[in-house]
Amino acid sequence: MNTTFKLLSVAALAVALSACIRISDSDDDGLNSGAAAEADAAAEAGIDGDAAPADAFLARLAQYCGQAFEGRIVANTPAPAADAPPDPFEGKALVMHVRGCDDPTAELRVPFHVGDNHSRTWILTRTESGLRLKHDHRLEDGSDDPVTMYGGDTATPGTAQRQEFPVDQHSIDLFNARDGLSRSITNVWAMEIEPGQRFVYELARPQDELNPEGRLFQVEFDLTKPVDLPPTPWGY
Repeated sequence: MNTTFKLLSVAALAVALSACIRISDSDDDGLNSGAAAEADAAAEAGIDGDAAPADAFLARLAQYCGQAFEGRIVANTPAPAADAPPDPFEGKALVMHVRGCDDPTAELRVPFHVGDNHSRTWILTRTESGLRLKHDHRLEDGSDDPVTMYGGDTATPGTAQRQEFPVDQHSIDLFNARDGLSRSITNVWAMEIEPGQRFVYELARPQDELNPEGRLFQVEFDLTKPVDLPPTPWGY
C-alpha cells in the first residue's frame, strides 16, 4: 500500500512539474512574440539592426513618409484648474503627418494637426551625437509664432524605440522671456515608435518649485490605421 502510494505521489509530482515547465515556456513565447514581431517589421522596412539608435529611430519613422495617423491623449496631468482656459488638445482631432522626407536619414518633418489648428510641425534632425527635436510654430499667415523653434538635443544614445530631448538653452531663454512660460524650462520631450503598432509624443516635467505636481502629456498615434491626409501646415 505504501509503495503504491509513493509511486502515485511521484507520478503526480512529475505531471505537475511538466505542466509548470510548459506554462513557463508559453510565457516566454508570449514575451518574445512582441519583440519578434517588432524585429520582423523593422527588417521588412529595411532597417539595419546594427545602426546607431538615432539612425534606427529615424528609419523607423521614415517608413511612414507620406502617411497620416490619428492619435488620442493617453496622459494629461495635472488636470487644469477650474478657472484655467480650455485645454487646446482635449476634444480635438489629433493627426500626425510624416511629410518632410527629402533626406530622411538627416531630417524628418512631422506636422501635428490639432483640430483646425495647423500651426505645429515637429522637426527631427540628425546631429553628430544623436537627434535634435524642434517645434516649428507658425501663425495662420505662415509667419513665425512668437514662441517657435524650441526643443532640445538628445543627451544619451536612446534606443531605436525611444528618444528623449531635454530642453536646450535657446528654449530656456525663450521661455524665460515670455510671461507664463517659465515653468517650461525643465521640459523633457520624448518620442517612441513601435513599427506597425504606435507612435507616441510626450512632454514631461519633473516635480519642482515651478511645477509642484510635475507634468505629463502623451499622445498615442495608431500606426495600424492610416487616415486621410490633413491640410498643408501653415507656413509650408
